[in-house]
Amino acid sequence: MFKARTERIQRLTEKFPQRIQELERVLDRRTNVYIDFANVKPWATKLGWHVDVKRLKQFLDSFDNINSIKLYQGTLAGDAESEQFVKEVKSYGYDLTTKPVKIMKLSIDVSSIPANSPDILKNFIRAPLLRTLRLEAIEYLNNQLRELNRRGWRYLEDRKCNFDVEIGRDMLVDYAAHGIENFVLWSGDSDFVDPLRQLIDDGMKVSVFATARRVAAEFGELVKRGLFIYDIQKIRNFICWKREMEQDVEG
Repeated sequence: MFKARTERIQRLTEKFPQRIQELERVLDRRTNVYIDFANVKPWATKLGWHVDVKRLKQFLDSFDNINSIKLYQGTLAGDAESEQFVKEVKSYGYDLTTKPVKIMKLSIDVSSIPANSPDILKNFIRAPLLRTLRLEAIEYLNNQLRELNRRGWRYLEDRKCNFDVEIGRDMLVDYAAHGIENFVLWSGDSDFVDPLRQLIDDGMKVSVFATARRVAAEFGELVKRGLFIYDIQKIRNFICWKREMEQDVEG
């Protein structure tokens, strides 16, 4: 059953009742939601709008079959914006899982290697592609790195904070120990195929919420088994930043 948590949601419900009806069919039993926010955040580039975590929480809380809304996001120590975001997520009532973001320094120093050596490039280019590149291409790329070296760049920073293991584990524990029957994953990452397949094979209801063409091809096999994929573009006005709401609903 749906009961709007805010007046804004109620007004939108009156404008878009079909969206609520669709989601009531999806969220028709005891449900947990799992949001891999590092995967969700980049969708803004494709969508042209951002997911507002406060509005998302208010919207999902309006469905009484939702038992828990779990959000997974790394914390970049010393970064005020990152630390503030984590505090806000907690204040909104999410079941938050966080851990430190790892910062790895990847060398781009080509000063001591031959111009046609792939030794530095292999840190950034997968081996099958690197093996197919002509020597001229490798030399060109190394020359580009050499130019960066002349400008003082010796390494690039790569930030890593992956929650695939935690999310997959939580799903299976929630199924086995907590009586959850419906699993809603906010991520299009293929790393989740195995736990989703296990849940589907065990008779659970499973949905992936994502944006069009941002879902891994591997999910196609699961769709044949019963996986439901929901395009979040349909609920844009319920969950986007206020200034990004479509013009015809702003009033």
